[in-house]
Amino acid sequence: MAAWIDSYERAWRTPGTEALGELFAPDVSYSYDPYEEPVRGLDALGPWWEDGRDGPDEAFTMSSEVVAVDGDVAVARIEVAYGDPVRQEYRDLWVIRFDAPGRCVAFEEWPFWPGHGRSPSTARPWD
Repeated sequence: MAAWIDSYERAWRTPGTEALGELFAPDVSYSYDPYEEPVRGLDALGPWWEDGRDGPDEAFTMSSEVVAVDGDVAVARIEVAYGDPVRQEYRDLWVIRFDAPGRCVAFEEWPFWPGHGRSPSTARPWD
């Protein structure tokens, strides 16, 4: 799992999207937000990937910790800081399911960032 995360970071720092075929299965489901439709398929992931970054030379730091592995599913905690100086930070949980060759078939991201709570408002719906 740690090696896959390292490869993911390398792919983000590499021009183009050719490396995605080594990381993701052709029919991958990539959920970048639990309330949005996932990106489906490697052909759709490539353009989404390019749109999501400032370019392969984008300044960022990334650290990770594998939290759990159970069979073909793994969970990791990821911290990313974009920019120099830092302009945006994220703490994510990634839930990843792999196929037999070790490519991701389902990627589920749970992003959190400073200043944004876990709910859309501070009011409790039961009050």
